[in-house]
Amino acid sequence: MKAMVINEFGGPEVFTAAEIDAPRLKAGHVIVRIAATSVNTVDTMIREMGQDLPFSPKLPGGVLGMDFAGTIESVGEGVEDFNVGDEVYGCAGGLADLQGTLTELILADVRLIAPKPKSLSMRAAAALPLVGITAYEGLTRAQTAKGQTVLVHGGAGGVGHLAIQMARHFGATVFATGGSDEQAALIEKLGATYIDYRSEKVADYVAKHTDGAGFDVIYDSVGGGNLQNSFEAAKLCGQVATTVSLIETDLSPVHFRGLSLHVVFMLIPMIHDYKRESHGAILRAITDIVDAGALTPILDSEVYTLDQVSDAHARLASGKAMGKIVIDVAS
Repeated sequence: MKAMVINEFGGPEVFTAAEIDAPRLKAGHVIVRIAATSVNTVDTMIREMGQDLPFSPKLPGGVLGMDFAGTIESVGEGVEDFNVGDEVYGCAGGLADLQGTLTELILADVRLIAPKPKSLSMRAAAALPLVGITAYEGLTRAQTAKGQTVLVHGGAGGVGHLAIQMARHFGATVFATGGSDEQAALIEKLGATYIDYRSEKVADYVAKHTDGAGFDVIYDSVGGGNLQNSFEAAKLCGQVATTVSLIETDLSPVHFRGLSLHVVFMLIPMIHDYKRESHGAILRAITDIVDAGALTPILDSEVYTLDQVSDAHARLASGKAMGKIVIDVAS
């Protein structure tokens, strides 16, 4: 079957077209014909610095790509909840020994997939799994609930724009940071109050929107140095969830404000085969939220085919994309 593989780690140009063996069915798995996949930041990290990441696939012939939407072609022994012909989506490959989605077929652990939202196209569904699971996990671990105030850092990003919608679905009043007129428009369209991080100091917007008390929940999809802003913006004994904590930083504000810090690294179930069923459950919950009309993924305006995966990766690296970058796999 056709695939785009990498034989060395490096820039977007490392992808090469190749013919690889189709996956063999095994118990607890299904084989899915992929209609579409999407590009995540972690995909570009693996491509660029694979040798420094313990979960990178072996080369040569590595197949990247984690998200997918498609149709089940065969069902393995012991699988009861899925049938041939079912439309599904998930995040089930692209690292370690799990073949990725930049190809026609994927062997997917059924614990990592769920029925595709009926209200979404294959392209839109393929944009959801990794960022959707990440947003949902962070908000639920931070105990987001009705009547709370939630601040999303990076509200126009892949995780952030879904976190806004999910937090609103949970009944929270949502605020989100951004840094351009285009991002402001998207954040406001999604129902959050826009905060321009370039011109508004943390103390000022905390005073303006919370009377100085701080936000109940901070979802920080920016991380790094921005974590200190999250600590400052949180109320006493508040909740902070982050997706980017690869940094040495001062935790004194966490201590003195009694904060709870939640680090979301959604690849753990795939890497370690640990509680994979939790991802399937989250995806089913997301399907319900989507089909209830409360969640819609934003797709970038550019359209790519499997042969154009290098261009898709370059698009993400450029910083010009608005919404998730999707690659059409099926011709």
